[in-house]
Amino acid sequence: MDKLQELTDKLYQQGLAKGKQEGEAILEKAREEAAQIVNDARKEADAIVAKANADAQDYRSKVEGDVKRAAIQAIQATRGDIQDLIVAKIAAEPVKEKLSKADFLKEIISEVAKNFVATESKDIELVLPEKLRADLEPFVKGELAKVLGKGVEGRFSNKIAGGFTIGPKDGSYFISLSDESFGEPIGSYLRPATRKILFGE
Repeated sequence: MDKLQELTDKLYQQGLAKGKQEGEAILEKAREEAAQIVNDARKEADAIVAKANADAQDYRSKVEGDVKRAAIQAIQATRGDIQDLIVAKIAAEPVKEKLSKADFLKEIISEVAKNFVATESKDIELVLPEKLRADLEPFVKGELAKVLGKGVEGRFSNKIAGGFTIGPKDGSYFISLSDESFGEPIGSYLRPATRKILFGE
């Protein structure tokens, strides 16, 4: 009986030791796997954070670039507006004022019409500002027709503020000598100089 008890105790102790050993091995393996899972999770979290930081930096760079471009465009547009206002004051207004004066227009019309009839055999037609009809109509029908020695017709239009158009009476073409057509070449000449004075460019 003692032998049987001894054998039973021995088997029990061996089984207990083996179970404990296997349990510790399982526990150790579980710990290692848990550590690996935590390690992988940390790596993944670090990668997500790194990507989020990189994306945020890219987005910030893009936004900063967009804002900078928009600011440059706004500055350039404002500079252009300032430049155009100054050129208009320097060139357009004096030209408009001159081309709205009947005496000045008479001189220009006479010179242009003389050159026009020298190269054109047809009768000519002028379109003039309606607001200057009282001053220019007698001039066109009388003095100008006499100087040119051929048919001259003068029409008046509210669409022309200053200056005039001239062309053959048949309407095949016309040349515009309005305040806009005079002002544009002067403005083109003044713009670079104005830009240099204002902005040092």
